Amino acid sequence: MNILVTRPSPAGEMLVSRLRALGQVAWSFPLIEFTPGRELNTLPERLSALGKDDMVFALSQHAVTFAHAHLQQTHTRWPLHPAYFAIGRTTALALHTASGIEVRYPLDQEISEVLLQLPELQNIQGKRALILRGNGGRELLGETLVARGAQVEFCECYQRCGKLYDGAQEAMRWHTRGVDTVVVTSGEMLQQLFTLIPLWYRENWLLRCRLLVVSERLANLARELGWQDIQVAENADNDALLRALQ
Repeated sequence: MNILVTRPSPAGEMLVSRLRALGQVAWSFPLIEFTPGRELNTLPERLSALGKDDMVFALSQHAVTFAHAHLQQTHTRWPLHPAYFAIGRTTALALHTASGIEVRYPLDQEISEVLLQLPELQNIQGKRALILRGNGGRELLGETLVARGAQVEFCECYQRCGKLYDGAQEAMRWHTRGVDTVVVTSGEMLQQLFTLIPLWYRENWLLRCRLLVVSERLANLARELGWQDIQVAENADNDALLRALQ
């Protein structure tokens, strides 16, 4: 098994080094990189405006990383009073480590649908919710909270930018190296990879690789694009990906 990991840095490199330590052949090929978000400078005042009935949601580790770095630069602490929620265990751990505050998160999958099932999010009429996220992303969480009567604000803490590659050159490189397994952790990256690789390599190599994804939603998208050998990891963190690859 020759594995290509398309996760951004540093998570992608960390997964590759763990795979190599286990004797696997693996390479890192990050498709996107992260830069500070356009609304990051508004974060301290937005957090300080929240009361004890209000809520903060972190939708990814990157949102936490950029938010925490900005709060440290501006000598601002995470306020103790709002309730904190995260999309999944890894993000919750990052937020708890940064803030020292208890963070609620769904135990099953790291998706908005499961997060929205938490009992604390059922009766939220009149509460304020601040959602920390990247540019774009799914709107389901915000729309559902609004439908349940909350006042929702988004704070773009980081931006995802596609890295530029020569598609033909990269396709030849990975095909020649015998890559037969590809790890993809978002729909945006799956689409980007599909578009990047020229048609001949796409049909004769890429779509024939085993694809490891992190949700059923992604698996369905992959099927629509033409993949057949698709495996779904039980979570989006490196531990779950490692288990799936073994």
